[in-house]
Amino acid sequence: MSAVSELKSLVKQLQHNSVTEQEILGILGTLKAQAKITEPILRESRAGLAVGKLRSHSSKAVSELAKEIVKKWKHMVELEKQHGKAAPASATSSAAEKPPIVRKQSTASATPSTSTTPTPTSGTPTASASNSKSDVRTARTDGMKINHTGDNTRDKCAELIYDALAFDSGSPSEQIFSRAKAIEAAVLNEHGGVNAAYKSKIRSLFVNLKDKNNPGLRESVVSGDLPIQRFVKMSSQDMASEERRAADARIREENLFKTLGAEEVQAETDAFQCGRCKQRKCRYRQAQTRSADEPMTTFVTCTVCNNRWKFS
Repeated sequence: MSAVSELKSLVKQLQHNSVTEQEILGILGTLKAQAKITEPILRESRAGLAVGKLRSHSSKAVSELAKEIVKKWKHMVELEKQHGKAAPASATSSAAEKPPIVRKQSTASATPSTSTTPTPTSGTPTASASNSKSDVRTARTDGMKINHTGDNTRDKCAELIYDALAFDSGSPSEQIFSRAKAIEAAVLNEHGGVNAAYKSKIRSLFVNLKDKNNPGLRESVVSGDLPIQRFVKMSSQDMASEERRAADARIREENLFKTLGAEEVQAETDAFQCGRCKQRKCRYRQAQTRSADEPMTTFVTCTVCNNRWKFS
């Protein structure tokens, strides 16, 4: 079985709705053990996208293993690019063959960020020296020169979007570049040119895409699950992660408790039982928060532990 067909089979298993957490961990373990990973293989099998989505999995074991695999694959793809078309499948053998070159480069060169020659090899000295930077992908680290429009402002905005999409992605550079170009062009059409509204929207998209707590948004845009035309019209609230939305909802509910009828006299009753402390010492008030034909909303506060809830 070829590497691509094997990866496709594993990806199909990962995407099955009935797969359990233990099965996911087993599949990820098999993927981690893959010796030959190249950019064409990842592109054809779509394994990078499938594993990348698992970085935001609710299980910490799954998310940590997915992150480890994506980081490993990114390193192998970078090695492939730096060595030209050298055999990335034999990364371990090439590491053993070239330690003298690594030592010379790591001692003689003080600027490992240049991309003209294959300076960083698979040795540990340069990898440890630039570890904090190599974890984050950008157009510069990918060797992408974005000047497709001829307009400096537009090209810079497309580069910003590329940097945000590639932040921790394992997808091919060409795919990310294609999405970045499409997003910049859609924002341009939406606002009728390079104006203040255009720049403000680009900044908003960049900030939300690069949010390290919202990897799902990046993955959905890169994979194409979220259409570009819909994405560029989304507000910051629409782009927020599920955790952020839940936190905002709690804040709104807390504010509602504090503002609705703040000066009203609340009746005390033992008709309600607190779900937190199980006591029946409560105060409550009622307010019409919806249309007139809807029942009133009852706001209850436990006088023992100050737990609050509502129902209608």
